[in-house]
This record gives sequence, structure tokens and C-alpha cells, in this order.
Amino acid sequence: MTPPESAPPPEPASDAGTAADLVITHCTALVHDASAGHGAHEGIAFVEDATVVVRDGRIEAVTTERVEVSAAEHIDARGQVAMPGLINCHTHSPMVTLRGIAEDLPVEEWFNEFVWPIESNLRERDVELGARLACAEMIRGGVTCFADHYFSMDTVAAVTAESGLRANLGQAFFSSQGADGLERSLDFALRHRGTAGGRITTSLAPHAPYTVDDADLAATARLAREHGLPVHLHAAENRDQTEASLARHGRTPIEVLAATGLLDTDLLIAHGTGITERDLPLLARAGGRIAVASAPRGYLRFAWPTTTPVRALRDLGIPVGLATDGAASNNSLDVWEAMALTGLAQKSAEGDPRWLTSRQALHHATLQSARAVGLGERIGSLAPGRRADIVLVDLTGPHTQPVHDLAATLVHSARSSDVRTTIVDGRVLMRDRELLTLDVPSVVREMNERMPVLTERGHGGRIQEYDT
Repeated sequence: MTPPESAPPPEPASDAGTAADLVITHCTALVHDASAGHGAHEGIAFVEDATVVVRDGRIEAVTTERVEVSAAEHIDARGQVAMPGLINCHTHSPMVTLRGIAEDLPVEEWFNEFVWPIESNLRERDVELGARLACAEMIRGGVTCFADHYFSMDTVAAVTAESGLRANLGQAFFSSQGADGLERSLDFALRHRGTAGGRITTSLAPHAPYTVDDADLAATARLAREHGLPVHLHAAENRDQTEASLARHGRTPIEVLAATGLLDTDLLIAHGTGITERDLPLLARAGGRIAVASAPRGYLRFAWPTTTPVRALRDLGIPVGLATDGAASNNSLDVWEAMALTGLAQKSAEGDPRWLTSRQALHHATLQSARAVGLGERIGSLAPGRRADIVLVDLTGPHTQPVHDLAATLVHSARSSDVRTTIVDGRVLMRDRELLTLDVPSVVREMNERMPVLTERGHGGRIQEYDT
């Protein structure tokens, strides 16, 4: 994973002869101040009446000086905050087709009786429709980048390219698929990395240590090192998984990752609520190559007794990015909600109202999430040279006024629906809540027509067995 970087202080735009792509004026800009260090504020600062200049898909300047520069597009953002686009660090975008299909169930029954039987019905068109709806939902919620872990990922890559979003994509596989599973995951990763004008990066994507055997995990680690690919998988998702692994194998899931060489790769671990004290030295020795994605809404839904140990991971220098998981388990792809819930769940888990602060939550939502998906040098802050992944958030609504603490307002009062404009690589994907790249009504119509066949569970098949 890339090292953390903080932006320099705002600087004036260059007096270039060519027109800029975009100029945003009169906004309040969320920036990362390198001189502030780490702590309760995490270097988060706000610049009033700022101008953001975008040229060739990159941020050229964030400045309070008057800018005399022509631009192809101008946005007057009075009353709005310009901030780095949110990043959904772990999801299964096509699973929006299963939103609400299995409610109020323990995770074992949820998987075995509903999700995995229904997923065995999925066709490429279902995946495409789900990905389209997911991308639309994320754009409207201020998400500019997502890390996806699913099947039929050629289809998801095509939708991602069309939508204008940025993504890290991985073709998921199980050992039950035989050698073909890992081969397809590698083939997808090599064919698609760097596509969509560089907006798509890729990972190898074994499902989890309880569905992928040690030999395949070790082979994944070797291929990741050989081809310079990161790895994205579920591990230590909850305490039950950790206890089952100890009972069966005498090792925690994190110890399995260490033994198979995966802790020596650039590794994104989904969830990690089952990470234990004995795992921490292993994670510490892995250095800056490990990141964790936390999706707290799903943990509350499944009544898991623990959440991601953000404080312990922070002490080891391990970034924790924010995530939603799939909409089948989370019911939404709202990273804004994940940000608020992360702050609240951490206060409860630690018994400390001073942890996690609003500024710390914003840091997890921006720079730490960028690091988690391997893009820490490209996105995650409004700074010269970074890709122009920007969202504009309207804080004029009654639920966000008055503003005494802007960070707290963004985390705990603002909603995803307050995002007015979403920009990726300098391209406006949503302007004043109007989606510009995707047609939602047609997707919803066709998806609903396909639902009766998709949700049939009487065939007796399932893509896998949930048995940790």
C-alpha cells in the first residue's frame, strides 16, 4: 500500500496559457495540513472562500487568491464544501440486485439459504444491471472510487468505464472452482489494470481463508509478487470465524495469511472484526503493506459482538478505509453513513467519547481510504498533482445549520443526499443531483422484470457453502 501523504498548504494557480478543465470558486475546501501531525485533528483543515483549479484531470491549485484563468467549466460553490471524493474500500457492487432479499437472519443462514443459492442464478446481464445501479448510487452519494470483489468482473469493468468512476476490481474465486478460479482472477487482473484511462486498477481476489485452501492462498501470494498485483480478500470477518479457525487448524485467519505469504503482499483485508491480540505482532511485522476495510453497518446488522479494531490498527500504522460491503448485507452503498457509524461504533467499542473524533473519521474517509485501495499517492486529498476526484457538499439545509464545528457537521449532520456534484478525473459525473453518465429508470425497469427468475431458490444449488 502507498505511504500516507498530506497536502502542502493551498497555493495559487499557475498562469498557464491554455484553459483549465474546471474552476470551482467560493467553496470551503477540506485540505490535509502536513504540519499538523497526527492526533485528534489528523491534519484536517478547512480553507474558506477557496478556488480549486483543475487541469488535465489533476488538481492544479487550491487557493484563496483571486484566480484569472479561463476554464471549460465553472462551478460557483457558495455554501458548499469541496472535499475529496469518498472511497468505498470493499463492496460487491452487483449485489444491489439482492438488496433486502434476506433480512433479520444470522450470517450462516443468510448465506446458505438465500444469498449463495440466489447468486447461482446470476447471469451477466444481472451483473451488469446491478453494477449500473450501484455505480449510480455511489455517484449520487459522493463516492468517486470503489474496491469491488465479485464475479463476471469483465462486465463490471465495462460499466465502471462507462460510468466515469474510479475502481480497483478483483475477480473473486473459491478453491471449489479448481485451478480455473485463480487463473481467471489473474487473467482479469492483468488484462484490466490501467484501463479506462488509468481509472481501473486491479487485484487478485481470493474469497477468504475458509473458502480458499492454503495451497491456493500461497499460489495467490506468489502470483501477486510476480506480477506486482495487490490482493483483496475477506479475513477474520468476525470472532466466530477466528474461533472456528483456531479449533480446526490451531491458527487464526491472520496467522493463515502469514503462513501462506499473503502478509508479504500489498493486502486489503475486508472487515477484520475477528482480529485478536495475538494477531497484532504479525500485522506489525508486515509493515505498511497491509490495510483493512471496515463496514460497520453490516456488523451491527448481524449482531457481531466486535467491530474493526481501528485504534489498535492505527497504533501499528495500518490504514483503515471505510466500506459498505455489498448492498445485500448493508442495504445501501452509503459511505457517508459508514463514516458516521465508524465514529460512533468506535466510541462505543473503546468506551471513550474522545475516540474517534470527527476529524479522524474524515481522515479515514479520505487519505486512509485512498491508501487502503493502493492509491495513496493519487487521490484522497485536494492537493496540487492529485487526481481531481472531488465532491461538493451543500450545507445550507436545516439539518446542517448552524455550523459550530464543520468537521462534526460533515460527519454527523450531513447526508449523502447533500452531495450536489461529483467529479472524477476532472469530469463532472453528477451536477446539481443530475446523473450525467447513467440512466437509472431503464436499469430499474429491466431489473424488476428479471427478479422472479433471479430470486428462485428451489433449484437446490448454491455457489458455495458457508462453513467456517
